[in-house]
Amino acid sequence: MIIDCHCHAGRGDLLSAPWNTDAPLAAYLRRARQAGIDRTVVFAAFHSDYAEANEEVARIVARLPDRLTGFAFIHPVRDAGRVEEMVDRAVRRYGFRGIKIHGFDAPPTREICESARAYSLPILVDVVGQAQLVDMFAPAYPEIPFIIPHLGSFKDDFRAQQQIVDQLARLPNVYADTSGVRRFDYLVQAVHRAGARKLLFGSDGPWLHPGHELQKVKWLGLSPADFALVAGGNASRLIFGPNVGRRRTLPRRRAKAASRPAWQPVADAALVSEREL
Repeated sequence: MIIDCHCHAGRGDLLSAPWNTDAPLAAYLRRARQAGIDRTVVFAAFHSDYAEANEEVARIVARLPDRLTGFAFIHPVRDAGRVEEMVDRAVRRYGFRGIKIHGFDAPPTREICESARAYSLPILVDVVGQAQLVDMFAPAYPEIPFIIPHLGSFKDDFRAQQQIVDQLARLPNVYADTSGVRRFDYLVQAVHRAGARKLLFGSDGPWLHPGHELQKVKWLGLSPADFALVAGGNASRLIFGPNVGRRRTLPRRRAKAASRPAWQPVADAALVSEREL
């Protein structure tokens, strides 16, 4: 099965660029079928209200459930305080299988990561060239698969893409998708250094042609087993695994000890135990 893990769907409401105006799927679906793509992960275009946008994506997915799977688009700042509610609705009511965050909005927050962890969801995070952020959130939440689109930069920032390749090899819960990557040898490096299990096929449809984006994966010259992983096996494991979307009961965080007021200075820093720190 070939799975496109990166496609937008539905209308935006900002009307200043293609990615925040409209993401029609008719041409994409025709092209995807011609390219042999079996299933596509879709999420909203940029929008001023992602709860509304996610609802529209849910209606689109419901019309083609055998071909489309939804992710919840969330704004880390604007949606603060209602993230768990949005994720719960997306999983329980819409059947969504992941979360999408875009760095043009804001980087992931602990609120988002805690919700993803609670529902065993992957997070697709476009870091818009800020690859250093991956070293902040990925080690802090090792249970969450983080998928980084475009190898970290749609704008061909080679520094960011090289750093993402390093992070793929170094961080076990970091993955990347192939969408929009024009510097082909960085995809080659990603497979050679991190292995085929760390790369997912994505197109960034409907604006990029899914057949063209899939052809890049074919040109990598992978073994049949490795091609199967990149083209759909990794997405199947991370997005469609049996535990994805299951609500987990997480241990409560221990309250801080109240042995002294927070304002009281410590006489000797060397006396502070690691537990207190």
